Amino acid sequence: MGCAIIKAMRRVVTVQDIPAGGVFRVERGALWTPSARDLARERGVEIVEMDAEELAALAGPERTIAIGADHGGFALKERLKPLLAELGWRVEDVGIYEEKPADYPDIAHAVALRVAEGRAVLGIIADGAGIGSAMAANKVPGVRAALCYDRASARNSREHNHANVLTLGGRMLTPSQAEDVVRTWLATPCGGGRHAARAAKITEIERRYSSWTPQNSKK
Repeated sequence: MGCAIIKAMRRVVTVQDIPAGGVFRVERGALWTPSARDLARERGVEIVEMDAEELAALAGPERTIAIGADHGGFALKERLKPLLAELGWRVEDVGIYEEKPADYPDIAHAVALRVAEGRAVLGIIADGAGIGSAMAANKVPGVRAALCYDRASARNSREHNHANVLTLGGRMLTPSQAEDVVRTWLATPCGGGRHAARAAKITEIERRYSSWTPQNSKK
């Protein structure tokens, strides 16, 4: 599944997306499950449909987090979206939108690209183990993706390494463990001093090899 297909897919609104009350802003043309519509009515939620550009402008990239998952991380992605909204983030779900086989590099690329382009300040990717998505996302210049599996690794990846993309193993963590990781990761600021200096060295390595080829290395 290519990235162009991912971008073309329409968002699917499920019961997990519906807030307890107030206003729910959603991209125009989104698909709704019948149960999501019923729950919105029951809770008296006002539904406001907006163009994608309007939604992005309303939240701003500094409060936008891109999230994506393959089939191995789909259930976890759906579990995390309401948590992120509760924490005040605008969530841009790049797919997949139903639990069917998908290629994790495509999803990881879609999330990483949004972060690299500044359309989202942070990204979260879930696949079965979280390893492959970290590898794929880190191929995008400007992205520092970290696989985290507990609070300590989440805190370290932000404070020490300035990670801007989090990858999770949907088959390795319980939902509550993943939520703890996400909460810690989002609450931890990037460290200054020696941490910033070392993170800058990571960026320098990336720049050094951005135009690397096997032929150039022999010169």
